[in-house]
Amino acid sequence: MSFATTIGRTRHTFPSLGTLLAKATPLRSGDVLAGVAADSAEERIAAQLCLADVPLARFLEDLLIPYETDEVTRLIIDTHDRAAFAPVASLTVGQFRDWLLRYETDAPRLAALSPGLTPEMVAAVAKLMGNQDLVLVAKKCRVVTAFRSTIGLPGRLAVRLQPNHPTDDPNGIAASILDGLLYGCGDAVIGINPATDSVAAMETLLRLIDELVHRYDIPTQSCILAHVTTALQAMSRGEPVDLVFQSITGTEAGNKSFGFNLGILAEARAAALSLKRGTVGDNCMYFETGQGSCLSANAHHGLDQQTCETRAYAVARAFKPLLVNTVVGFIGPEYLYDGKQIIRAGLEDHFCGKILGLPMGVDVCYTNHAEADQDDMDTLLTLLGVAGCNFIMGVPGADDIMLGYQSTSFHDSHYLRQVLGLRPAPEFEAWLEKMRIVTNGRRLLPVDGKHALLANHSPAHDLPSTRS
Repeated sequence: MSFATTIGRTRHTFPSLGTLLAKATPLRSGDVLAGVAADSAEERIAAQLCLADVPLARFLEDLLIPYETDEVTRLIIDTHDRAAFAPVASLTVGQFRDWLLRYETDAPRLAALSPGLTPEMVAAVAKLMGNQDLVLVAKKCRVVTAFRSTIGLPGRLAVRLQPNHPTDDPNGIAASILDGLLYGCGDAVIGINPATDSVAAMETLLRLIDELVHRYDIPTQSCILAHVTTALQAMSRGEPVDLVFQSITGTEAGNKSFGFNLGILAEARAAALSLKRGTVGDNCMYFETGQGSCLSANAHHGLDQQTCETRAYAVARAFKPLLVNTVVGFIGPEYLYDGKQIIRAGLEDHFCGKILGLPMGVDVCYTNHAEADQDDMDTLLTLLGVAGCNFIMGVPGADDIMLGYQSTSFHDSHYLRQVLGLRPAPEFEAWLEKMRIVTNGRRLLPVDGKHALLANHSPAHDLPSTRS
């Protein structure tokens, strides 16, 4: 069944639901590269007009990727909660947008609805929403998770401390961790992207953070962002794994290109749960996503990149993660060309993840060859703070020297917390107070020798992390 509408004297026809979604998507370079974008602004508006009249229930019948050939599609359909879907089952996509924006549609209603929504429904409604709509509805959503700290509570903003090093040098990583902790960062996770994805490298870094966390009784969790199969090997050898990481996509073919399937994720989650390392919760998975990943793997099935991205959230939702992070501008301008496209994608991803029940964070970032700069990132950072983003990145100097991209710095969290009256995760905030790093939850104290972290470890070589 095709979709059609007339604007002026031009008849616009869209042969499939997948084509309609792609043509209705706000302009981005990745969809142009894939050959699925609207050819003109008029065609985009025509597609949005058609999409607004599509019943939400249509997405349960007209599957974008066949059930028989894609395990992500099977996951989406097999886990759909029809009872939860009932309040909006009679609505079209356009009516659903209006329903989401109503005053009466509050956090409890959105939480109850979440299991009844499929990613395709959510991707569709996002295409009809302006940036302020995406901010408003995401702000209503509240997703709380916990491991050693509690993430996503009202009035809180967490930070992933990202101390990457191009050679995994323990001294360099230790210095970055110390710097981040003294800025009050790290309540989401101390997460390292290893330069080498090997069990040996992962074990060295795991022990480094584990010793630091236990020596100072820091209520946070560690994650070495190695491949899920590397984490499985490390756990089988008794290594101190807190969170299991994996980059995920929205198609079986995309995930296969990343070297895993849903069964492997289930095995890894079960192994991590068996370690019982959480103290206030058991959300033990950390996923990263990003628009364009399916296209870059030639695994997008002719779909637009925002729809593929939202399908990845169904994968994440199935494994009850502590954190989900869209690394929004990381892949490059081939997929999100400039600051405007990065800002839009960041707001879309955050909205779609939150309404599907995920603890969303955003790596507010760009590559040096994109038409974007730090002012664009400051704008997105502020919008996400208003939208209730669960966590952001804390990178030394906002410049990741291992991955080679620009992100947000340790001090950016202080900007956002001050402007919006936000505080760290409660367990971590209490630790920061005890260690005399902050007072009253907000003010960063000067480095004057009073910090308990520095009191007994002035020489850099005395840090636990310098020993492998």
